[in-house]
Amino acid sequence: MTTPPARLLPLLDQFDFACERLLHRLAGPVMDSGDGAETRVEPLTDDEYFWQPVPGCWTVRRRTDGPGPRAACLAGAGPWGRDAAPYPHPWPPPVTTLAWRLSHLSEMLSLRADHTAGSRSATRENHPVSGDAADAIAAFETGAADWRRALLGADDAALDTVGYCAYPYGSDPEEPFLDIVWWVNQEVLHHGAEIALLRDLYRAGRPS
Repeated sequence: MTTPPARLLPLLDQFDFACERLLHRLAGPVMDSGDGAETRVEPLTDDEYFWQPVPGCWTVRRRTDGPGPRAACLAGAGPWGRDAAPYPHPWPPPVTTLAWRLSHLSEMLSLRADHTAGSRSATRENHPVSGDAADAIAAFETGAADWRRALLGADDAALDTVGYCAYPYGSDPEEPFLDIVWWVNQEVLHHGAEIALLRDLYRAGRPS
């Protein structure tokens, strides 16, 4: 395997660190809170995975139950789906559960990997949605590993190639690949922070 281009290395390091922190925040047993000290973390439970912090959330649901409030369909494949609607999305945006955010991240990583270094045929309709916390964490790990392998296959010329990633649910076909790499990092960072906050809120609302 060739050495990744120098300008990709800091983005790759950032991606690795963001994924590692999120996985530790979800599964424990400890995480680094940012100061080098280990903080104990309880593994994500199914109850927390589906917890709705406010009424009317978008979440992951059994397909037989149909979409939730203001959703038009359940995205994904299998017995579970994720609340979704065509553009323009409802306004104000629905609050989304931890399950919804984690499913969104896993799908994005897996599909972008396929549309970069795979068959370029994967769709939201055939991507499975996890119906429990353990499977959702495993799906995120798989998606992150797939995307990382796709990054390692990109040479310096690929980073400047418009449409190197043909992911059909974003601006990827019109953007240089380096911009897409930056965007994926931003997605993991900001949704990872949202997931961490939801874990804090869930814990704070439970009896001691």
